[in-house]
Amino acid sequence: MVAVLFGITLVASAGVGAVHMVTAEPIAQAEAAAKVAALERVLPAFERTESETVTRDEMPITVYTATQGADVVGYAVETMSKNGFGGPISLMVGFSPAGEVLNVNVLKQTETPGLGTKMADEGNPLLASFEGRNPADMKLAVRKDGGDVDALTAATISSRAYVDAMSRAYAALVEVRDGETVRDGVSGASQQSANEPEAQEGGQNE
Repeated sequence: MVAVLFGITLVASAGVGAVHMVTAEPIAQAEAAAKVAALERVLPAFERTESETVTRDEMPITVYTATQGADVVGYAVETMSKNGFGGPISLMVGFSPAGEVLNVNVLKQTETPGLGTKMADEGNPLLASFEGRNPADMKLAVRKDGGDVDALTAATISSRAYVDAMSRAYAALVEVRDGETVRDGVSGASQQSANEPEAQEGGQNE
């Protein structure tokens, strides 16, 4: 019996290892292609990018400096928040050289379908609140928390996480571009309204 179980385990382990070896390279290639596509969506035309990763709140945030010839045409920041309703969210945020938000591409989210997932929709209220604006001129919180950002309907927690990621993106941009540290990245992502229950069910209070 022991020998049979050992043999089954050995074969299963070998199979898993073989599958990983076969799929690892295609997965890596797909992720790289998705990253390039995200950069192209949030930036103006560019010839090349240089990347620098900084740590914000114990999370790696990567800033891509995009150039055309000798000119910097924009920055793209791969940012994240751990505060999503369904788990971490990741964004690629495009900034002009002066710091205005050009576009946002949602790289990863596991939010409630039809509610928090709308953060990835074109022209959604979150994107509309940021597009064309410099976060330095905004109070980075949803309006429910006294900020300047319109939240998704029935998806306050997801909206707070989005703003949290955007706040972190801008702080990383300033750190890389200007060599300055933004200490007051107020986002409201971890704030809880006194009237809002801690537990959420079915997305109704999200």
